[in-house]
Amino acid sequence: MEFKNYYEILGVDKSATTDEIKKAYRKLAKQYHPDKNPGDKAAEEKFKEITEANEVLSNPEKRQKYDNLANNYNQYQSTGGGSADDWFRNYASSQQGREYQDTGNFDDIFSNLGGGFSDFFQAFMGGGGGFSSSKRGTRGRSRKGSDYEASMNITLEEAFNGSERQFTIDGRTIRIKITPGMQEGKKLRLRNQGAQGPSGGEKGDLYLTIHVQKHHAFERDGDDLKMTAKVDLYTVVLGGKKSIRTIDGKVVNVSIPAGSEPGTTLRLKGLGMPKFENPSQRGDLLVKVAVSIPSNLSEEERRLFTRLAELRR
Repeated sequence: MEFKNYYEILGVDKSATTDEIKKAYRKLAKQYHPDKNPGDKAAEEKFKEITEANEVLSNPEKRQKYDNLANNYNQYQSTGGGSADDWFRNYASSQQGREYQDTGNFDDIFSNLGGGFSDFFQAFMGGGGGFSSSKRGTRGRSRKGSDYEASMNITLEEAFNGSERQFTIDGRTIRIKITPGMQEGKKLRLRNQGAQGPSGGEKGDLYLTIHVQKHHAFERDGDDLKMTAKVDLYTVVLGGKKSIRTIDGKVVNVSIPAGSEPGTTLRLKGLGMPKFENPSQRGDLLVKVAVSIPSNLSEEERRLFTRLAELRR
C-alpha cells in the first residue's frame, strides 16, 4: 500500500496556505475533470486523487491530523522501517485502547471524504488499519460518503422547453431532467450520486447548480422576458403593426400606438417563461420600442421631410 503524500499530489509546499492549496486544486481539477476527459481512466483517477488531497489539506483540522500521521510515518521510514503496510498495522496496534488525543480518532481524520479513492484512504476509513468497534461507537460504523458540488450551463431555450442532460462523474453516467421554467442559480439535489461511503456506507449526494446562459435577443427577469424591437419611424409616428418572434419561435404582430416614444415598453401577456412551480402558466413578454431612423433618403423623401419640418415650425 502506498502512503499518499497529499502535498506532492497538489504540487504545493507543506507551508502552503489554505488559499494556495485551494488555488492549486482548482487548477488541477479543471485539467483532469472527467467531463473534460471522457473515457480517460487515468484522468479520472487523477481527479479522484487531487479531490481526496484537497478535502484533507483545505480543512485545517484534518490537515493537522494528517501532518501528525505523516510525521509518524516519516520517522518510521527514517529508522529503516518496512513497508507502508507494516507501518499501518504497527501504528494501529500501538493506538488500540487509547483515546487518540495525540493523533485523533482515525475515523475523524478523513470524515466526509468519499470512499474508494485510494488504498491509503481505505486503510483508515475502511478499517484496513485493523481497528474494531470501541465503546465510543465511532470506529467500524459505516458513514455516508461526501457530497459533490458541480454546475451546469443550459440555454434559455432549454430553460423554456425543458430538456434532458447527461454527464459522467466517477465513471457513472447520470441523467437529469431540466424542468420547463428552470431558474438561474437553481440548486438540484441528486440523492446518492456523490462519493461512495466508507466501510460500505451510503453514497453522498450531488448538488448541481444550474446556470442559464445569456441570450442574444431576450433578457430574463423572473418569469418575464424582455426584448427590444426596432420599429421604423413611420410606424412609430402613424401607428401600425410590428412582427416579432417569441422565445418559442412563434411570430406575433404587436400593435404600435401612434406617437409612441422611443423606449416605450409594451406588455404581451403570457408570452414569457413558464413558471417553474406550474409550467402551464407563463410570465409576460416586455417589448421595448426602439426607433429605426431611415437612411439613404431619396430626393422625394428629403423633400417631404423638409416640407413636414416646415409645417411643424
